[in-house]
Amino acid sequence: MTAPLRQPGCELCELSVPVAWQGDKFSVILVDDAAYPGFCRVILRDHVREMSDLSREDRLLINEAVYQVELAVRDVMRPLKVNVASLGNVVPHLHWHVIPRYADDAHFPAPVWAQAARQTDAATLAERRALLPALQEAIAKRFNQ
Repeated sequence: MTAPLRQPGCELCELSVPVAWQGDKFSVILVDDAAYPGFCRVILRDHVREMSDLSREDRLLINEAVYQVELAVRDVMRPLKVNVASLGNVVPHLHWHVIPRYADDAHFPAPVWAQAARQTDAATLAERRALLPALQEAIAKRFNQ
């Protein structure tokens, strides 16, 4: 296995948070976002800026990874909708956001990066946070088969 490419100063290359699953090509993390329990990131381990920079094999692999994470989020978190985004404007390192959305979340129906429209009930957020160990297990199970 070739060592992944890294760029000093890139927060995703130097990631020091716990991972839900990690392989040779990508990692999956549960984002520590109090307003969005179940928010995941699928992060390519190599420092690559664009999807079009990947080989066909790696494009298919990473797309399948995002798909599997979305399925795990749907199964465990039971959201109304799942948002999948790959922006990279702030951190130009290829990664995807997989975000469970609910009608009562702080920004719905706008993107999570918009101005908040409301505050989600604390008890509801606590119930969703309680699902995180099951989500981590579901993600690991999908990739450890």
